Parts: sequence; C-alpha cells; structure tokens
Amino acid sequence: QVHLVESGGGSVQAGGSLRLSCAANGDVEDVYHDFCFGWFRHVPGKDREGVAAIYVGGGVIYYGDSVQGRFTISQDKTKKTVYLEMNSTKPEDTAMYYCAADSRWDVSCRSKLRDVNFTYRGQGIPVTVSS
Repeated sequence: QVHLVESGGGSVQAGGSLRLSCAANGDVEDVYHDFCFGWFRHVPGKDREGVAAIYVGGGVIYYGDSVQGRFTISQDKTKKTVYLEMNSTKPEDTAMYYCAADSRWDVSCRSKLRDVNFTYRGQGIPVTVSS
C-alpha cells in the first residue's frame, strides 16, 4: 500500500500563487523510481482533470493543457515528496486537488495523467481562487 498525504491548499486571489505538497509513504521505498506521481482536480458535476504528472525515474514531466505554463510540478526524491506550484491562478482553477501515484509499467505516465488513471490517490485538498 502507498499512502499519499497532501498539504498546502487554501484560498488565493486570482493571479496569486499556491504550493501543494504530496508526501508518499508505505510501499515505496524500493520502487520509488518506478512511480508516476500526478495531480488531478475535480469539481462536482464535472469530469476529473489531469493537471500534472512526473515520472520519478526519468524526471519526465507532463501537464494538462489548461495549466501549461502556469503550474509547475517538481519532486524531492530524498523526501519522497512531490510539489505543485500554482502560479497565475484563475477562478477556474478552483477545485479539490488530489495527489495520485501509480507504478504500473504497461501504462505510460502521460496516459495516466490524460485518463486520470492512477492506482493510489490522497484524500484531496481544496483550492479556491477568488476573482
């Protein structure tokens, strides 16, 4: 089992910045480099949307179209923590944000983000962007 704990959400005015963190623990010690970590968001009544993902082993990064150029995903391997830096925020970024992780080798990290197809996810953290 892998446990993901998010932190850092909250409220911000449009144009401002927020930083989300996701700490991974559990069965990740020996296989951490095999994982794809991602962030997705959900607004009730809408489909889940993949925001960003990073493949730990190669450091390859993917972004959803709506956040490209504004959000940045990064990682600290020593802390087994993934971050989402949200800049130039917009009211439409308001959502519940979830950290997610997956180590299946037969599904690409890009596909996992596009399809929001991860094995593990955190409890979610709310982000509100006011206009």
